[in-house]
Amino acid sequence: MEKIVIKADKRDIVGKRNKILRKEGKIPAIVYGHGFESSKIAIDLKKFIHIFNEAGQSKIISLEIGTGKPLEVLIHEVQEHPTTTKPLHVDFYRIKMDEKIKASVPLHFIGETKAVFEKGGSFITNIEEIEVETLPANLPSKIDVDISVLNDFDKAIHVSDLKLPEGVELLEELEELVAKVEPPRTDEEMAKLEEEVVEEIPTEEGEVIEGEAVEGEGEEKPSKEGETQETSQSTGKAETTSEVDKKENKDKKKE
Repeated sequence: MEKIVIKADKRDIVGKRNKILRKEGKIPAIVYGHGFESSKIAIDLKKFIHIFNEAGQSKIISLEIGTGKPLEVLIHEVQEHPTTTKPLHVDFYRIKMDEKIKASVPLHFIGETKAVFEKGGSFITNIEEIEVETLPANLPSKIDVDISVLNDFDKAIHVSDLKLPEGVELLEELEELVAKVEPPRTDEEMAKLEEEVVEEIPTEEGEVIEGEAVEGEGEEKPSKEGETQETSQSTGKAETTSEVDKKENKDKKKE
């Protein structure tokens, strides 16, 4: 297997000043591990994205910091921008080749299921990765899951059915569902679903469809100069003091 290598430089910039790195096409990162002192580094953004797509979080990477000795690491955590999903910060975990590690390994679904392409069912996955414990050299990059066994709607694949390489210990509940095939919906079920989807349409001008916010709702509107707002107990509407006075004068004339 070809070794994956990423180069890095030591980093003194921290906090908001990391914007300087990002403008240069780099991102801040940190490397740490059991029994090791943490180190702040900077890596090339484009090269990291390429390596992350290839290695994920379950392949060992050789991290070269300056001219120092390469370190064996795993990508432990990636902080992404909330809207662009572009990496903003990376945590690398330094490993010892003779010490067991815990890691999440993705599931790779292979094969075809007759329950889907012959019976019109829908393939459903419950989990996409599993947590394992093993020595770094035995860590698999993925776990293959053969879905051809799902030839009818009564069958399912559970964690206990997964085949792991030798020396890899599973850390999940054996009874947990991995995947199954759901039967197609009947005409009656589809009709019932359509009945439940009720679309509310405004009947009068100015009526608001339920769930939509009214423009300005919740904002306190300023009253005219010299007026304060009071709440009418009978109508529940806010009235100015001048409006209250007018009503009182009208009531006195009626008396």
